[in-house]
Amino acid sequence: MEHGTPPNNEMISGKITQDIQLLKAIFDRSIDIVFREFQLGDVQTAMLIFLDGMVNTIIIDSDIMRPLLEYGETMLQKSRLSPNGLESLLQNQVITAAQVSSGERIQEVVDHVLSGDTVLLIDGVNKALFISAKGWGKRAVEEPATEAVIRGSREGFTEHLLTNITLIRRRLRTPKLKIEGLQLGQLSKTDVAIAYLEGIADDAIVEEVRKRVNRIDIDAILESGYVEELIEDNSFSIFPQVNYTERPDKIVANLLEGKVAILVDNTPFALIVPVTFFEMMQASEDYYQRYVISTLIRLLRYLFLIIALLLPSLYIALLTFHQEMLPTSLLLSAAASREAVPFPALVEALLMEISFEALREAGVRLPRPVGQAVSIVGALVIGEASVSAGIVSAPMVIIVSITGIASFIIPSYSQAITIRLLRFPMMFLAGSLGLYGVLLGVLFILIHMTRLRSFGVPYLSPIAPLHISDLKDVLVRVPWWGMIKRSTEVSKNNTRRIKGTIQPRPPKRGG
Repeated sequence: MEHGTPPNNEMISGKITQDIQLLKAIFDRSIDIVFREFQLGDVQTAMLIFLDGMVNTIIIDSDIMRPLLEYGETMLQKSRLSPNGLESLLQNQVITAAQVSSGERIQEVVDHVLSGDTVLLIDGVNKALFISAKGWGKRAVEEPATEAVIRGSREGFTEHLLTNITLIRRRLRTPKLKIEGLQLGQLSKTDVAIAYLEGIADDAIVEEVRKRVNRIDIDAILESGYVEELIEDNSFSIFPQVNYTERPDKIVANLLEGKVAILVDNTPFALIVPVTFFEMMQASEDYYQRYVISTLIRLLRYLFLIIALLLPSLYIALLTFHQEMLPTSLLLSAAASREAVPFPALVEALLMEISFEALREAGVRLPRPVGQAVSIVGALVIGEASVSAGIVSAPMVIIVSITGIASFIIPSYSQAITIRLLRFPMMFLAGSLGLYGVLLGVLFILIHMTRLRSFGVPYLSPIAPLHISDLKDVLVRVPWWGMIKRSTEVSKNNTRRIKGTIQPRPPKRGG
């Protein structure tokens, strides 16, 4: 038999020497696998098998070993008439751990040991007991580093799946919250959970999520990004079709809208499907601030989205092909600043944009105390030195700086990266065809987005196709008392969010 490859259909024989020999061959050259042999009474041999570092030894000592050693002789006397009576007695009366189950196959033993459970084998019993005594170091619940808010919850997901599920359960205390579990990865056997609200989520979308996740066949799942890439509708599109977050309150808010969440063990990032373009322009804090403030901030985001995508290309097009569209004073100022620059506007913009993106990426990859300072100082030094050397003009430095700031305002990091990448083909179109090229680029992006789907839901809904009733939470955010219904594209079973009219009114004066 090949080392490390357990036989899938091998049964537990009940002969403990033979079973242990087989298991030791499977776990060969694994120093963290512990085989703890002891005696039940005077004659019957038993063996505990667990993975050192993934178990709580206090539970093993107090809830497993101590009861077995104290009551071993009594148990043997009670179960002498039935070969498997001992297994039933241990499971129901002796072992005090909270979760105890049994199995008959060697493969089950291997899977439970590698999952952090403790396995008990007894000579003469052809079943194994699987005792939950998991315990390993894990990060405490902290504020998400990537989604900070001024007002809102400070709790973020961790790398522990059960902790993340608990954070959701605390916010949705209803049996309608369904969390289905499965394992992905032939070698990693990563635990994955699919969460949705029964009666609110569309059954067709939930079934589609199940189908796409279950068909994943890969060696290992190390992060939720693996799952994201394997379940999206159009893998060749630059636009993200699956949203992700570290915030449990954001997951709960999306579940209440009829969405489905996918949680993956060993990562704090949970996935949300389906998703639309406009939802990625929304932040959790939009719903915690007063609606007037949230609406103004949201409109500001869309303005700076346009700036982040089009400002460099518009500058290139105007200076290269359409100088007559600029006011005379502005044109003379731009011409004077570019007098010593040896490059055309397109090359000048590309040099600055690539340098800015390199600095931004360097700031992310460097250690946190150093990264931010390096990116800021680097941008200042390079910009000032480039203008002084006559390589780029001062207006171009201003344009690139405003564009970089604009891209930071987009709440979704994956959507912000998309806009940053689309900026480069837009600049090439502007440098070759002028404003006509910019218009062609915008039309191409819009046509692609209208054809895009996320689990069957149009990417630009509720604008394309148009659903007037859903527009109250797109460009603006109406008050909570006005958002009576959920999105009709996602939640088809239960579209009503608020029962009746709850708009606050001043109290009437008594007559």
